[in-house]
Amino acid sequence: MSISTTELAPAYRASRLIKGCWHLAGGHGDVDQAQAVQDMAAFVQAGLTTFDCADHYIGVEALIGRFRREHPELARRLQVHTKCVPDYDRLTSCDRAYLTGIIDRSLERLGVEQLDLVQFHWWNLAQPGYVQALGILSDLRREGKIAHLGLTNFNTALTREILDAGIPLVSTQVQYSLLDSRPDQGLIALCQERGVQLLCYGTLAGGLLSDTWLGQAEPTEPLANRSHTKYKLIIEDFGGWDLFQELLHALQAIATRHGVGLGDVATRWVIDRPQVASAIMGFTSTRHLPATQHIEALRLDAQDHALLAPLLARRTGPAGDCYDIERDKEGRHGRIMRYNQNEGRH
Repeated sequence: MSISTTELAPAYRASRLIKGCWHLAGGHGDVDQAQAVQDMAAFVQAGLTTFDCADHYIGVEALIGRFRREHPELARRLQVHTKCVPDYDRLTSCDRAYLTGIIDRSLERLGVEQLDLVQFHWWNLAQPGYVQALGILSDLRREGKIAHLGLTNFNTALTREILDAGIPLVSTQVQYSLLDSRPDQGLIALCQERGVQLLCYGTLAGGLLSDTWLGQAEPTEPLANRSHTKYKLIIEDFGGWDLFQELLHALQAIATRHGVGLGDVATRWVIDRPQVASAIMGFTSTRHLPATQHIEALRLDAQDHALLAPLLARRTGPAGDCYDIERDKEGRHGRIMRYNQNEGRH
């Protein structure tokens, strides 16, 4: 069985499970680049033909470029979703030359003539200019450097403003999981109305939504990696470690009933949500490949949803719309961000 695909735009399809590459950018242990390239080949062969990366994921675009050179036949099957994330300190001077430089650098690193999908993020909403920046990216799209445009980490009101400005979006990448229901606050309805699809990260909360953590005591600082640091905060907002453990036990009961893994159930739940095109999976090695087939075959039924519903009704957060709490630079979520990863770091 291969991985199914979804149409993001006419004549453009992405795999419903996307290989996320954030863990290859550091903060998750040492990276064996040769092994990472071999793993990429295995994932494409298994049907995960879409990779998610970013201009500011240090070294990742170049690593995918290396994969493309070493495996040209597999590279022809590949779609790469990257990002354009102007540095926080450059937002006051985010002009055409700066943005064109970011896009040209991504093209060079990836070894392509056109970027499949560029997902745009803007750190500081107090600084105007995000619509104008997207207008520049739209110009680069018309010039042929970019095939499709999307957003990452914009809330409903901002997404509507950008669409109303005539920016041709095909997707928006947001955090969405059993732990984080913020897209339900209005973004999904807007995307249904305007024909924009969701690409979802945080599906497994950096590996915390897994069998490994079932029955485990609440971890304390320092946590194992950047993903655990990020998603432990989400668990606290969700309702705390005890409610999280209740959710894990419910997921385990469903998984046992279907003969799959706990994380497979959590991923299938996200894929089945309205307007969700794909789930971005931070698979760190090919040992996760069997799970892709389980997720593909799994179908959740009314009994499964009835077990989850009362637990999800007790969640207390995260509060607000998509990425609102993360935008507080001095808050719990904002303090862990790295805001200036483009300039002088590559």
